Amino acid sequence: MARTQGSHSEITGPRIRAAALKLFAEHGYAAVSMRQIARDVGVQAGALYNYTPDKQDLLFSLMKQHMDELLEACADRVKDGDATTRLHNFVDFHITFHMGRADEIFIAYMELRNLSPENFQTIETLRRAYEDVLEAILTAGLVEGVFDVPNPKVTTRAIIAMLTGITTWYRPDGALSPPEVSDLYWNMTRKSVGV
Repeated sequence: MARTQGSHSEITGPRIRAAALKLFAEHGYAAVSMRQIARDVGVQAGALYNYTPDKQDLLFSLMKQHMDELLEACADRVKDGDATTRLHNFVDFHITFHMGRADEIFIAYMELRNLSPENFQTIETLRRAYEDVLEAILTAGLVEGVFDVPNPKVTTRAIIAMLTGITTWYRPDGALSPPEVSDLYWNMTRKSVGV
């Protein structure tokens, strides 16, 4: 369905996504209706369908955008150096990328169950790709003889869970600066791999 001439798609589309992100994070995907999203944006409910086919597509696009941005931003940060340098860069990247993205992280983890099987598979593939980056670093550290990691796959999941936990407590106006938080998490991570 085409939008009418003079519509503000470049404004309304992002507002719809922002409203959905906020409402899904606050109330949960299942509890939010398209009418609530429309009301939050200030448009008629029917107008939403000019921007998204349905609520499922909206959830999926929010998750996919998050994962695409995560993978793209990570690629350049962890490609150079020895395994210890790359691990340090991964930790710093993960911490700084996720600061201020609590809603995105909440949805990325808590709303997986509400994705259609096809959409779930796409997001799960992207999540595995991100885990593979860290697992490759840990495996390289084993080969270099600098890490003591009996099971790189399990260690990968444990480290990512620990790092992602920052979104539950970090506040920009808190006692610790982003570099201080990154340093604390680096110390915990390096100890967990025997460095």
